[in-house]
Amino acid sequence: MARGLHSHLAGPIFHEPVFGETDQLPDPNGFSTEHASDTELYKQIGDLLKTEVVAIPPSRAADDDVFPLAEAYGNHGPQVTKLIEDAGKIIFHALGDSGASNAGKYANELRVADQVTLDAASSSPGNQPAFLFHLGDIVYNFGEAQYYYDQFYEPFRNYPAPIFAIPGNHDSFVVPGTADGHEPLTTFQRNFCSRERAITREAGSLHRTAMTQPGVYFALDAPFVRIIGLFSNALEDPGVISNEDGKWPAASDLQIKFLRAQLKKIKDENYQGAVLIATHHPPFSYAPQHSGSGTGGNHAGSTEMLRQIDGICRSEGVYPHAFLSAHAHNYQRYTRIIDFAGKEFDVPFIVCGDGGHNVNPLVRPSRGHRAEEPHSGADVKYLEGKHKPAWAKQLLLEKYDDQNYGYLRIHVDKNELKIGFHQVGVRSLAQSRYDMVTVNLADHTMVAN
Repeated sequence: MARGLHSHLAGPIFHEPVFGETDQLPDPNGFSTEHASDTELYKQIGDLLKTEVVAIPPSRAADDDVFPLAEAYGNHGPQVTKLIEDAGKIIFHALGDSGASNAGKYANELRVADQVTLDAASSSPGNQPAFLFHLGDIVYNFGEAQYYYDQFYEPFRNYPAPIFAIPGNHDSFVVPGTADGHEPLTTFQRNFCSRERAITREAGSLHRTAMTQPGVYFALDAPFVRIIGLFSNALEDPGVISNEDGKWPAASDLQIKFLRAQLKKIKDENYQGAVLIATHHPPFSYAPQHSGSGTGGNHAGSTEMLRQIDGICRSEGVYPHAFLSAHAHNYQRYTRIIDFAGKEFDVPFIVCGDGGHNVNPLVRPSRGHRAEEPHSGADVKYLEGKHKPAWAKQLLLEKYDDQNYGYLRIHVDKNELKIGFHQVGVRSLAQSRYDMVTVNLADHTMVAN
């Protein structure tokens, strides 16, 4: 490990985690068709996708516990932590909606996975990404165990670092007739919330061991950054993190207590690093204000979910430096300017849901009208919804890409959070960055690059 985060060990160590393969494997030459696509089933259960939430599995950890990055690296965790601290920064990847639901989509997923893998493997030691944080929808269409090999393990077979994840709606919706013990979240937890570093049956002949995060919601604590990941449930829209006063009785308020405890911990510790909140469903996703300008893309924002998060943040006196999400199959970056505790904060809200499954237009035509796309910096405060809070002063759609697949490369040091969006397949790796935003950690001011 002395040469960098991803240097190979001299030999296998019992119960140590395994990430990428020791020998670089070529791209898979096929996508399994043993199990037919469930496209027809998808059409049949359309109404259920709007009404059927799932129970939220409780975490193994206490509400105020954090999962240290070092734990994911096993016995080498302290050494990896020291390498990051000595470099004075941490780099990591984030993306969502990577799963390819059929053979026609597979090449796009492979291109994304290959580019983040190349980035991780070819970066200089001080700039190597320490992990990938997946923002959900890993396996389409509904998180079935038989699709994990094709859609997760093989595409990311050479990624040389830990992969954490929060489930998306496609990783959690239960198709009617699913046998007990085969629910999607059961499979997700076996592969990402394992109690031990085992090679699961979903990994097939590959060697990546299951991640050991404590639950489908959890707080990842790494040098310079803490990521609070929430499970936004199984609906196509909107995102749901609680039972919302009985509106979604199958859900619970476990995550409300968890989020409150995590923010209180940050406040009590006077935590100085970057704080990120991650959900699969985006709080904001663009739609035109007037119907004559077209309709929104494939998914809307989840303002009620954000209202709950906002309320907890305000009561605990802590607001994150940025929000990360996916679900809408494109890239969108918003700046939300808020009045928080008497200060003005600039908060990036970033959607990165073009990790391989699909790329969808931001605006679709309607009623015979040509779709009118917004300009950079457009005022879209109307996306806050009918209950938009007075302290949310402005909402700007700063930049978007609805043509290319991509991923986030995130840099955090003791002073700044930098989030860059990289396009896949349009330029060389060195020239792939399309957008970058920088947040000053001390005062929540923001600069776009």
